[in-house]
Amino acid sequence: MAHSLELFVSVLEKNIDNRGKTPPLSPTGYPLIEVKHIQEDRLYPVFEDTKYVDQETWDTWFRAHLKPGDILFSTVGSVARSCMVPEKPKFCIAQNVLGFRVNRAKADPRFLYYAINDSFFQHEVHGRTIETVQKSIKVHDLKTCRIPLPPLAEQKAIAAMLGALDDKIELNRRMNATLEAMARALFQSWFVDFDPVRAKLDGRPPAALDPATAALFPDSFQDSEAGHIPKGWTIQPVGEIVDCVGGGTPSTVEPKYWEGGTHHWTTPKDFSSLQAPVLLDTDRKLTDAGIAKISSGLLPAGTLLLSSRAPVGYLAIAAMPVAINQGFIALKCNERASNFFMLNWCQTNMAEIESRATGTTFAEISKQNFRPIRVVLPSKELVAAFTARVAPLYAQITANLHQSRTLATLRDTLLPKLLSGELAVQQH
Repeated sequence: MAHSLELFVSVLEKNIDNRGKTPPLSPTGYPLIEVKHIQEDRLYPVFEDTKYVDQETWDTWFRAHLKPGDILFSTVGSVARSCMVPEKPKFCIAQNVLGFRVNRAKADPRFLYYAINDSFFQHEVHGRTIETVQKSIKVHDLKTCRIPLPPLAEQKAIAAMLGALDDKIELNRRMNATLEAMARALFQSWFVDFDPVRAKLDGRPPAALDPATAALFPDSFQDSEAGHIPKGWTIQPVGEIVDCVGGGTPSTVEPKYWEGGTHHWTTPKDFSSLQAPVLLDTDRKLTDAGIAKISSGLLPAGTLLLSSRAPVGYLAIAAMPVAINQGFIALKCNERASNFFMLNWCQTNMAEIESRATGTTFAEISKQNFRPIRVVLPSKELVAAFTARVAPLYAQITANLHQSRTLATLRDTLLPKLLSGELAVQQH
């Protein structure tokens, strides 16, 4: 049974905006959520690389503050992205973001979030956008958009079904963040802070290490160009430890390189929405002829990819064979320095990597500038012990990502069918 169409504005209690201009900023305080913090396939905003406002601005600048269950909506640039406001929201919104407060007598907030993300409403919005410097939609035009609106009980049932899928995706994301943090903490302890070496130097057994692993660490330090490092470890340029190669882009107007392509080919754009440092898929594929046009060819699964421009610093391990464009340095790792070791080394040394980037239009680090960066390198056996410790963590991260992709596909398949009434949902 088809659902009736209603004006979007008819289900809103109010909309919350930020007075159309940027508030006074502060070094610390309440995060200011901008369009970039509303990311596709993320139920809640991302609190990374935020600006802040102080208490006085929080108290006096804004017309209203957000509550749990409100919906954030982007109106400029990446128009029509949305996310839910989580419990205890202690943040405010920038000028190109709207907050929608739902009239709960007419609509379920989570249902409305899904309705906003459905292709029908997205088409309504994008048909009303204007483009000057960048795409945007005005509030009065947004209010004329329509949404399918089943009875409230059915809305809640739809929201519960789709919400269960999104809740699992969100749980997987949080689990992956924890697993990645565990791997980074181990790298920091072993190879940056040298905790096991310091323990042995003090006559203590290294914490949480079995005797065989503890025996791989020396019990003293030596002087080096990088200061005190564990005895017997070496310092070598990264380019002498792993093979660092670049990529390219076959002519995009030559069909034989692209049409029917089956080989993964990646650009830094593929990395912008990654939720963990693992690459599972690419937006574009190449043919055999396309692969032949790239000097580095098809790189093996397990290759570590570092974006070298636009921006510098995206990192991921390819879960499948992949070719790369010119925006990467690919690290072909080995048993002397595994991909998991080098991933964590790059993350730890990102400030130095970024500092070696040059360029006026945009920053770029060349292979020539990357290869000389020095690596404090432990024994091959210790690298192997670290790899064995963290490999199960990254395997679980990868499994969670695969599951989340499957759940997202199911959700995106169900969404239009449920909203249109083509598929009925059981109500309780």
